[in-house]
Amino acid sequence: MISAIKKYFDKRIASATEPGDTIKHRLQVATAAMLIEMARADFDVHPEEIEQVRQAVQTTFGLSQADTEELIRLAQEEVKQATDYYQFTSLINKGFSQKEKIQVVELMWQVAYADGHMDKYEDHLVRKLANLMHVSHKDFIATKHRARAASPGQQTN
Repeated sequence: MISAIKKYFDKRIASATEPGDTIKHRLQVATAAMLIEMARADFDVHPEEIEQVRQAVQTTFGLSQADTEELIRLAQEEVKQATDYYQFTSLINKGFSQKEKIQVVELMWQVAYADGHMDKYEDHLVRKLANLMHVSHKDFIATKHRARAASPGQQTN
């Protein structure tokens, strides 16, 4: 897996000159992996959820379509190999500001609401990951309300 990430960086980011670029891209993979975990949380991945993941990472990180697809592919591999969420949340805690972590929580809610149904497992996972990222309950609730307002007609179980 490390070689796949290195290959991605060498292929797509070789011209980058900023020293923080490698960390930036590791944060992108971690964020995409957490969004993929959200899509899988209810054990029923819907195309709308995957499309929301694509839109979220492409818009948030300003990626081309090809880079977005490659990032999602890498993130899916990371998810398959992960034994817990620590590898993702610890990286995000070290590399993102509080405001950026709150944005990640909101993106997770958007993925959870993408299929028109909020499942109890999705709710639980967002809560768990928000806690691991040290996002306050107030911000957790605010992001949930914003995501729900942006996705009318949601059902909750």
